[in-house]
Amino acid sequence: MKNQVTLKGGTALLDASKILKRLDMKDSYVVADLGCGGGGHFIAPSSRMVGEGGKVYAVDIQKRVLDALKPQLEIQNIKNVELVWSDLERYGAAKIPDGSCDIVIIINVLFQNTKIDIILKEAKRFLRPGGRLAVIDWKEGSQPFGPPGNLRIPPQKIRELAYEVGELLLIDDFDAGRYHYVLVFRRD
Repeated sequence: MKNQVTLKGGTALLDASKILKRLDMKDSYVVADLGCGGGGHFIAPSSRMVGEGGKVYAVDIQKRVLDALKPQLEIQNIKNVELVWSDLERYGAAKIPDGSCDIVIIINVLFQNTKIDIILKEAKRFLRPGGRLAVIDWKEGSQPFGPPGNLRIPPQKIRELAYEVGELLLIDDFDAGRYHYVLVFRRD
């Protein structure tokens, strides 16, 4: 069909470059995209922004998703991305060094999980002091696509869980388009 739009986990609705600029991503940063998905919508822009001196960890629980990313990275000649297979609901499972990341991004992932607190704790583990965690997820309400309304995680719930995890201070929140919100936390 000529006018049909394919959506990959909602990331087709997000302007990755705009969001990453708002996160103040810089050259030589180390970034982790937790639950990157097969489209890897934020991987290439992150890779370009951190440059050759930086690194991007593309993390997902599905090996086939990571396998699908490999040829995309090769075609685009992206060499600063490391694919990491991990279950984010298992604290300490991801093979990313503690305190190594400047920015951690979680996009359209939390509504699919039951142990959100563990995921936030795992994200915090990766962050260096002063590093930032960006949670990007679906706004509440009924919409023509995305997860059902009862699965969407309200921003206030994420704030509460981040507070419980500790050392995560909310420093920014903004709309990432019509269907998503962004919460940005700094690790103290």
